[in-house]
Formats: sequence, C-alpha cells, structure tokens
Amino acid sequence: MKIKVSIAALIACLGMTTVIAQEMTEEEIAERIKPIGKVKVAGAVDESAAAAGPKSGKDIYNGACIACHGSGVLGAPKLHAAADWQPRLDEKGFDLVWKNAVDGINAMPPMGTCGDCTEDDIKSAIEYMIEGI
Repeated sequence: MKIKVSIAALIACLGMTTVIAQEMTEEEIAERIKPIGKVKVAGAVDESAAAAGPKSGKDIYNGACIACHGSGVLGAPKLHAAADWQPRLDEKGFDLVWKNAVDGINAMPPMGTCGDCTEDDIKSAIEYMIEGI
C-alpha cells in the first residue's frame, strides 16, 4: 500500500511540474535556463567591453587598482605619490613599468586585478596614477 501511495504522489508531482512548465512563455523559459557565467579566454577581447568604448585611467584605477595602489599594499606605488613612482620611472622608464604591470611583477599578477582590461587600459591607469609627477 505504501508503494502505491508513493508512486501516486510522484506521478502527481510530475504532473504538476508539467503543467507549470506548459504555463511558462518561451521568454520565461529562456530566462530561467540562461547561462549564469562566461568563460574568459586570455587575450580575447570582450565584445561587451569593446562596445562600451575605452575606459578612462581613473575609472580603471577606481575599479581595479585602488585595492593595492590606494594604500601601498606589498610595496605597490600609491596614487600620485612621486616618492613611490619616480624611482621606478627613473630606473626603468615608463615602458618597462607598463610592461611589468601587463606581465606581472612581485606580488602584482599580470594585468593587476583587472580581468577585462586591455594593455592600453593598463597604460591609461598608470598614466592616471603618475599624473603630476
């Protein structure tokens, strides 16, 4: 008897699920099953970021760089701090500082913490951080 009741309950649940699914529009179904994430391939250009246009150095800094460069975490040169930036610029020059930011150096990972930045975005962020130096 218990088996018959269990089977009947299961059939009832499946029947209700079918009814609910039939009441959904195609748009509701598409929304319900859409992907929740994307795969990022290194070196690929994100189409949505490209469509939005270039970001300013300040926007990039505030979105990705401020976490370390705002307080100087692990020796990161701070925003607009000549004492932090000038020795690096004098020793390496801007191009090598930029290359180090793109490739990663010491505790800084490649491209910093900006997962959707281009090399030009990184350049803009560095130019913003050294403004006035």
